[in-house]
Amino acid sequence: MKLLDLEIFTKRILLQPISLKYKEDIFREFTETITTYMHPHPPQVISETELFIHESLREMHNGDNLIVVIVKKDNNEFLGCTGIHKLKSICPELGIWLKKSAHGHGYGLEAINALKVWAESNLDYEYLIYPVDRANISSRSIPERLGGQIFREYEQTNLSGKVLHLLEYKIFKQ
Repeated sequence: MKLLDLEIFTKRILLQPISLKYKEDIFREFTETITTYMHPHPPQVISETELFIHESLREMHNGDNLIVVIVKKDNNEFLGCTGIHKLKSICPELGIWLKKSAHGHGYGLEAINALKVWAESNLDYEYLIYPVDRANISSRSIPERLGGQIFREYEQTNLSGKVLHLLEYKIFKQ
């Protein structure tokens, strides 16, 4: 599986491997507001973003994770990042973030659904996991619209020191 060459098209968006081409977009848009309900914290300097991109590319080369950027098909506008972690496990984990101006347009559901369809054709798994903070109602709608069921609840302190109240959804193959 050549993850570094992967492109997934939907009606409105393109998912393509993360690259240094998007380092300024990621650095600018991965803000404290965006990471409120996420484990990572926003980068303080662009070299942190560059390190994240290099690590993501290494993990993709090794076949461990799939990390892609989301861009609009019509104009290549950067919208955010998404991916599947633990590709070789029986329960890979989905994740996504969108820049603030991309919220509320259905891009998150479109991207996660595209990854789910890709996973069904390319991975051997039992179910996909989608962890989300209980208070993040818009993000919770994504696994729920894909038939996901809550199977676990727990608390976790993120890298910014905030306690997250996480719900984990199982999303089964169609």
